[in-house]
Amino acid sequence: MSRPRQQINLGLSACLCVSLSAVAAAPAPTVHVYNWYDYIGPTTLHDFKRDTGIEPVYDTFDSAEVLEGKLLTSRSGYDVVVASNFSLPTLIKAGALAPLPHGQMPDYPNMDADLLAKLANNDPGNQYAVPYLWGTNGIGYNIDKVRAALGDKAPVDSWDLVFNEANLAKLGECGVAMLDSPSEMLPVALHYLGLPPNSTHPDDYKKAEALLLKLRPHIAYFNSSKFISDLANGNICVAVGWSGAMLEAKTNAEQANNGVKIAYSLPREGAPVWFDTLVLLKDAPHPEQGLAFIDYLMRPEVIAPVSDHLSYPNGNRKATPLVAEATRNNPAVYPSAEALASLFTLQPLPPATERLRTRIWSKVKNGQ
Repeated sequence: MSRPRQQINLGLSACLCVSLSAVAAAPAPTVHVYNWYDYIGPTTLHDFKRDTGIEPVYDTFDSAEVLEGKLLTSRSGYDVVVASNFSLPTLIKAGALAPLPHGQMPDYPNMDADLLAKLANNDPGNQYAVPYLWGTNGIGYNIDKVRAALGDKAPVDSWDLVFNEANLAKLGECGVAMLDSPSEMLPVALHYLGLPPNSTHPDDYKKAEALLLKLRPHIAYFNSSKFISDLANGNICVAVGWSGAMLEAKTNAEQANNGVKIAYSLPREGAPVWFDTLVLLKDAPHPEQGLAFIDYLMRPEVIAPVSDHLSYPNGNRKATPLVAEATRNNPAVYPSAEALASLFTLQPLPPATERLRTRIWSKVKNGQ
């Protein structure tokens, strides 16, 4: 016997209410992202949620050592991480990363082939990482204060500016800062001495240690973020660090109209080139959303404004015409082919060498 029509309608209404309640109660999809401090566009996360419906849960770190410690010692809970190229071999060897399905990434063919070739030194076959942003390590300086300390012929285009003790002693009067990163600063010291920047020989590190200990009295501090505001405010006159950070200091000084004139130099002897890459963790709790986040940041119209905001080039060839002309034509942001040829990548080193670098860095920072 059929059910009365009223009962059927009531039953459908009840089912519909339960169904709508379930939909309303369902949490929005999320993606958990771990990135360097202050290293994304001002609206990128908001735009990603608007365009995909996925809620980004976003945390930051300030050193490669912190990142590796988080990923190698416990289940992190993150889906996508921005990992520097020299961290990739360690993470790959530890089995922390998931291979990326290039065939499911529409913008992968737009990645710069030359950059991918350099990145392959750390990620063979480009299996696990795609470029996010990249840059160089060089020298940011206060034009007027450096000229006052060393004269019109100050070697601002050379590592001699900061590794020659006579020069550094004079610059120390107006303040010198360096990155607090043994994996970045010790290779530069080795390179300055004519030694392999990725050396594994203890005797090479003894020479680098001796150089840095000799220079230590003239260095105000080692820090990976404070130098940006100090350079912009005129509290220091020289910093060794990332290209984009120096250009941020320059922009901040110009916006403050404080009379501080900042420039960035890529030393002619060669310098580190680094890549910050997007990787998907093997134990990602939300791998589908993680891949969607990576894919989103590979879009030319998304990554170009990030380059403009942070003054770092990106790895997408189709994004370059969308980057502001002042940014893409600035050799401090997009180095010339000649400058690119002089750059070297950093490599992870055997555990014994890493421990040696850590001990040396502790001695250098403490001045003993």
